Amino acid sequence: MTAAHYIQVVIAHVIAAGIGLMCILSLLWRCVRHPFKFIQEETNRKKREVMPACLNDPTLGTHGFIHLEHVKLHYVSNGDEKKPLMLLIHGFPEFWYSWRFQLRAFADKYRVVAIDQRGYAESEKPNGYNSYTTEKLVGDIKQLIPALGHRSGVIVGHDWGGAIAWAFAMKHQDMVDKLIVLNCPHPSTFRAYLRKSFAQFKKSWYMFLFQVPYLPEYMLSRDDFRSVNEMFTGKHGGVKVGTVSEEDVEAYKYAFSRSGGFTGPLNFYRSAMKNEKALATNVPKIQKPTLIVWGCKDVAVSEELPALAKDYVTNLTIKYIQGASHWVQMDTPDIVNEHMREFLEEIN
Repeated sequence: MTAAHYIQVVIAHVIAAGIGLMCILSLLWRCVRHPFKFIQEETNRKKREVMPACLNDPTLGTHGFIHLEHVKLHYVSNGDEKKPLMLLIHGFPEFWYSWRFQLRAFADKYRVVAIDQRGYAESEKPNGYNSYTTEKLVGDIKQLIPALGHRSGVIVGHDWGGAIAWAFAMKHQDMVDKLIVLNCPHPSTFRAYLRKSFAQFKKSWYMFLFQVPYLPEYMLSRDDFRSVNEMFTGKHGGVKVGTVSEEDVEAYKYAFSRSGGFTGPLNFYRSAMKNEKALATNVPKIQKPTLIVWGCKDVAVSEELPALAKDYVTNLTIKYIQGASHWVQMDTPDIVNEHMREFLEEIN
């Protein structure tokens, strides 16, 4: 670890400790002011032993597992296996079900495969943040494509899945036919922007909180996963009213109520903050046609970030959706799918 990186890690952990302390004090104050309500929230945890019916909807595809070198991944596949591959990589805190609208929409021309990344839902959950380095997550995709019987594919990623898609396209361009990224900036642009933009720094406060052990898992799970309701249906940052149903929310709660629910997903952030390789600045320019789709009501990342990717991509198309949130593929699926289809049908 270089001295500069060591200093960055120390600063990040000091900030994390401060935010963590504020969260603990807030919980204690809530307990003092409303003790009975606090106790009710602590005991309000529904047992979820039966998978919601929406996760077994046959129109979404068939479920399967693939054993890679170090991890077993769960996936859902829709469309003829002989068709070109479209690989869908979800973000945080999601799982394969976030791609339900795309699984149906593109099965006419593609074999559409939505995975649970390692640490999520039905996929295996290796221990320790070192199991979630960008190198290992990219390695999963490299192994997965031939394991599915393909040499390359259209790579589609959202949020953290977008970060992995960016990294995969930089390292394995021969395995990428086209690249589509939803609401995730190019990693190099985000690091630089975060250092100079206090507004983005404030939006990224949760990344520092996630460095604290145990506390984030507790806060995300308390009061029967109230955080899931707030993220997907809340007034601040949630999708449009009526877009995500109660059954959809229950599907997410079911996924994160599995053993190790939030620890694997949080380890993505913990590894990224500690991993020096993730901070590399000398990155290859992506030569493959690339589409960025951006929901402009994203409360976590700035609308200025997509355009900055032009310095790192030779052939870049950007589509903004003014009324969409961070969860753009669920918020405005028809518009997203239209942009994707137009881009895929272009001859580059």
